[in-house]
Amino acid sequence: MLDIEFVRSQFPAFGEPSLQGEAFFENAGGSYACGQVINRLNRFYRERKVQPYGPYMASELAGAEMDNARVRLADLMGVDTDEVSFGPSTTQNTYVLAQAFRQWMKTGDAIVVTNQDHEANTGPWRRLAEDGIEIREWCVDPETGHLNPTDLANLLDDKVRLVCLPHCSNVVAEINPIAHVSSLAHAAGAFVCVDGVSYAPHGLPNVAALGADIYLFSAYKTYGPHQGVMVIRRNLGMMLPNQAHFFNAETLYKRFTPAGPDHAQIAACAGVADYIDELADHHGVVGKTAVSTGEAVHNLMRGHETSLLQPVLDFLKSRNSVRLIGPEQAKDRAPTIALAANVPGEVLAAKLAGHGVMAGGGDFYAVRALEAQGVDMSKGVLRVSFVHYTNKSEIDQLLEGLEAVL
Repeated sequence: MLDIEFVRSQFPAFGEPSLQGEAFFENAGGSYACGQVINRLNRFYRERKVQPYGPYMASELAGAEMDNARVRLADLMGVDTDEVSFGPSTTQNTYVLAQAFRQWMKTGDAIVVTNQDHEANTGPWRRLAEDGIEIREWCVDPETGHLNPTDLANLLDDKVRLVCLPHCSNVVAEINPIAHVSSLAHAAGAFVCVDGVSYAPHGLPNVAALGADIYLFSAYKTYGPHQGVMVIRRNLGMMLPNQAHFFNAETLYKRFTPAGPDHAQIAACAGVADYIDELADHHGVVGKTAVSTGEAVHNLMRGHETSLLQPVLDFLKSRNSVRLIGPEQAKDRAPTIALAANVPGEVLAAKLAGHGVMAGGGDFYAVRALEAQGVDMSKGVLRVSFVHYTNKSEIDQLLEGLEAVL
């Protein structure tokens, strides 16, 4: 079992006087940063805020910290070091990738997108229709929000070059079967791009085992700084046109970073790996490889989250005044809960704030997913979301708040 007191001791926010009594349930919008990340960021700005990779000590240390972040995250996800790159956000990383595909694909080629996605992993791809690329939509079930792999199989043929989908949606939250989807797509000769922004905070994935050719997530939702992290496997990355300076074309992790990266924040991303390692060591689950260690920590996180999530789902299912978006069983979803009600989600979020519950309301850039399920967009949804550092008393506070405002 996850030692929740140890976990919370690693996050300075829980010791911050101004946050006492406040239960944080907008983690899908951005999580608290762990102390390891904060310490690395602070050290970089104090001691190493110089141009990296120079011949003097501070510069050498700065470059080494940046390299260490790439090495550590790659090891945890089971990919090669140069297959991990950083950008200012996942939205920006996806946009740059789309421009590379725009140049690589031919008129008449096709891309499959879903209407379950956050707009960041569907909008940039849909715009390629302007250049004659066919866009095929893999649609959710309007009642459940579920993506049926059989429907995808019916969309695949020799014209499809890319399949884009979320690991889990930021409103539906169902965990999609990425390995199965990858197998279907690869059999049809297509690559797979996975938006992992809403999944990675619940445990970094073994990208190699998933079979995804591209995997994107946001470090600031995974206890880190505001950076987008992108895995792109070498065979695809070196095939696509270079989007960076021409002299960086042979370096995979630079090919899709057209602007200079944020040195300090990249270095601080190693703190996410520090935290995962410390969790593994504290719980005695250090594996023979970094991947197995990461998987063990992932299981700890998911086990804790699932145990807290099911009572919340059961409570919401009993309420006639709200519609629960996505699966009713905790094992099938991430702990991101969207609720449609007869009052605007933003209004409910404001009322919850009066009960010390920090939540959000609106569309969360998942307009297509909500519209497909018949949600009144003038009201949107209330969203409450948590990660493994949430404890039972905060869940109780949430349930009391929901009881009062629904």
